[in-house]
Amino acid sequence: MITRVRQAFSGRHETRSAKPGPPNEPPKPAPPSAPSWRRWLLPIGIAITLLLLIVRGMSAGPPTASLPYSDFVSDVNAGKVAAIRVNETGDVHGTLKDGKGFVSRIPTALNNAQLEGRLHAKGVKITATRSGGSATAFFLMFLPLLVIIGLFMWSGQAAQRSMAGGVGGFGRSKAKIIEAERPTTRFADVAGYEGVKREISEIVDFLRHPDRYAAAGAKPPRGVIMVGPPGTGKTLIARAVAGEAEVPFLSVTGSAFVEMFVGVGASRVRDLFDNARKRAPSIIFMDEIDAIGGKRGARLITGGHDEREQTLNQLLAEMDGFDQSSGIVLLAATNRPETLDPALLRPGRFDRQVIIPLPNQAERAAILAVHAKSTHLADDVDLDRIARGTPGFSGADLANLINEGAINAVRAGRTVINAADLDAARDRVLLGRRETSNALLPEERRAVAVHESGHALLAALCEHADPVAKVTILPAGLTLGVTEQLPEAERHLYSEGYLTDLLTVRLGGRAAELVVFGEGSTGAADDLAGATQIAARMVREFGLSSTLGPVGYATGSPQYLGAPTEDALLRPYSEQTQRIIDEETSRLLRRAEERATKLLRDHRRALDRLTELLVEQETVAGDTVLSVLREEEDIAPLRTAKPVSARSRT
Repeated sequence: MITRVRQAFSGRHETRSAKPGPPNEPPKPAPPSAPSWRRWLLPIGIAITLLLLIVRGMSAGPPTASLPYSDFVSDVNAGKVAAIRVNETGDVHGTLKDGKGFVSRIPTALNNAQLEGRLHAKGVKITATRSGGSATAFFLMFLPLLVIIGLFMWSGQAAQRSMAGGVGGFGRSKAKIIEAERPTTRFADVAGYEGVKREISEIVDFLRHPDRYAAAGAKPPRGVIMVGPPGTGKTLIARAVAGEAEVPFLSVTGSAFVEMFVGVGASRVRDLFDNARKRAPSIIFMDEIDAIGGKRGARLITGGHDEREQTLNQLLAEMDGFDQSSGIVLLAATNRPETLDPALLRPGRFDRQVIIPLPNQAERAAILAVHAKSTHLADDVDLDRIARGTPGFSGADLANLINEGAINAVRAGRTVINAADLDAARDRVLLGRRETSNALLPEERRAVAVHESGHALLAALCEHADPVAKVTILPAGLTLGVTEQLPEAERHLYSEGYLTDLLTVRLGGRAAELVVFGEGSTGAADDLAGATQIAARMVREFGLSSTLGPVGYATGSPQYLGAPTEDALLRPYSEQTQRIIDEETSRLLRRAEERATKLLRDHRRALDRLTELLVEQETVAGDTVLSVLREEEDIAPLRTAKPVSARSRT
């Protein structure tokens, strides 16, 4: 299997083995926030309720027992009763001489004159009452419930008065407003992207000095949208703008406008722009704008009344309502520009589209230096070499690379990161975790060695191929072996000769298996898939087929979104053209395989020698491949370019 650096023409540059001075006027003060005491309302209400319940329980007196009428008469005859209260229905509430309370009931059908005489004879104090209790007791019974209901009603009305969006503030924008305390990130903290920073800084400068631009007749941009692959630092640049700007900065994500209630998104858009106008001049940053800025009419089932479309319509109306002298600029970011509605991207709304691509080699070195500031690097670490070996890495990938290197150093009990740690981290980022427990059978080990030797030798023999950095047969992730190549320079254009050599190297593993074993294996599955994709693009997009001619059917999708999905109903060519494309793709692959097989047969001794070294050492450097060819006096076909050496890792 072969792992190459990420290619610009294949989407990702990698294929893997096997499977801002002061403004004119000060900003207007923000609306007053809710008083801090409001948060204590509910706890206070609960405390009052509990207190009332406790007081009522304490005032209820001693516990009472229910006595049958016969027991009540017996206690009267025995002189145990001290006092009773009797109502017109015969309910008795009494107290015994020992202080205990009781309740009973006198049957109204009986003659109570005799009972009354016994009560007088025993000196029992008799009090007559009315049934139904007092109004105070009734009020205390329902007071806790009334207090809780009143607190909730009062707090709800207060929320409605303080929030223009209604109950709970659903219609209020969830934008984070940055005015006084700004982020510490500045443009100096963003490595590389000087052109991007220069263009974005012009927006900040315009908000700081609008008169200077007005004197030249320049109109301010209404919106700037940053487009680029994930991880290239769009949000980081926005934070730097907030740090550099001396104007209010309102930050919000596209998903913050989406709610389950119809019309909430449009209400939040209105509130967002109202806040921006109150603080003008100001900047609005909307991250992941594709969440609400998708093409209208794309959802055929939901139709034109979709909540996202209402939100988008309100956003378009607000941008049209901009007063160019108001000093409001909308800054947005997305990695899916093809999904945005054309009305959003037209001049007058988003006037500028800033492309933030993957960093080049110099920018990668600067990014690595920024992320390495908080670490301790050994003297053998060369950030320029690491940057050269990581083409196609985004800023987020490079940050992850440094972090993985630090983790490797900690595992080894060190606090200093050396070059081997970063090499291992690069392998993990590209290939996955090294499987030390995934032991290969002896025959599988040799087959993988033959396969990788084929890739490595052809990379050294083909004139336009990138030099070999390292060859290993240690399993990692889904790969059983890896041949790593590093480009001599960062390419932007690829010649036909380079692509032809690329196909030959891709098929070198399968060709080596055919030469040594006489048959192929499943180990070439990923190589075949990658080679087929490259050959198909050579025919269909690059016009490198004499049969089909100078015709190109480009996909039109951004490369950083991955390989485009092909739909037969959307193909701009006929079935007959597709048949020609298939035949030409097959022809290119067969020719590359025949060439690879012939070169390996001509250098069979070098193939066997490199195979034995791999079986013995498991990992060899790129210089070893060239040494094997020199030993066999096969140095003549080699190009004179200086190869790349790589640290061996076993």
